[in-house]
Amino acid sequence: MEKRVIGMLLTFLGIAGLIMGAVSFMNSTGGTRSIKGIIIYSILGAIFFFAGIGLIRNTRDRPS
Repeated sequence: MEKRVIGMLLTFLGIAGLIMGAVSFMNSTGGTRSIKGIIIYSILGAIFFFAGIGLIRNTRDRPS
């Protein structure tokens, strides 16, 4: 059960990172600093999202 909670937490962090990357993309003017932020938020968001989904998917609940 703990792994599923951690998986959900990672998934929500990933979604937040992807949203921050999208917002940064929509508000950017094209500077180098904004491009770096978009890339960092998007990559970290994707890593957290897919790690969380994988953890939720591969964890099996065992009856106590």
